[in-house]
Amino acid sequence: MRLPRLFRGNHHRLTLFWALALGGLMLPWLSSCEVPVMPGSEAARACMVNSIHDGDSLRVTCDGEHLKVRLYCIDAPELAQRPWGRESRDHLRRITPTQVLLVPKDKDRYGRTVGEVLTADGTRASINLRMVADGRAAVYPKYCNERRFDRAEQRAREERAGVWAKAGAQQEPWAHRSDG
Repeated sequence: MRLPRLFRGNHHRLTLFWALALGGLMLPWLSSCEVPVMPGSEAARACMVNSIHDGDSLRVTCDGEHLKVRLYCIDAPELAQRPWGRESRDHLRRITPTQVLLVPKDKDRYGRTVGEVLTADGTRASINLRMVADGRAAVYPKYCNERRFDRAEQRAREERAGVWAKAGAQQEPWAHRSDG
């Protein structure tokens, strides 16, 4: 194998050696760096919606794999919180198309995939964000630090939409669960 002209001769071979050595030393450091990811740019999986249990969880099939999905960044009223829980679930059923894109974010303690569900059309609209914007779910502050969700919730509060129409435990489902 003949080296390019740039790397012929002792001086240039030494340059090549040090370039490769430096690259080898930096590779572990570079691979451990976190690169910020824009919402929706993670690997999305095409999925078929099988069922919607409540306002923040559903079951899907992605490439033959059956998954339970917990919607990322949001918390909807529990079904026992009448009428809010059923209204939230029914709203999610109305706005969720049969085919969606799932952007997995994490796994929860129950083994569910925590993810953002997007419409599979060209808009890739966030179903999670829409639930908050429509006032059918609250931002789950313990697990969400994305300003877009906070802004959507603030607008829903100002418009007194959904759970924000009347004060109560439906506005903080996590508090309702800890009381029960």
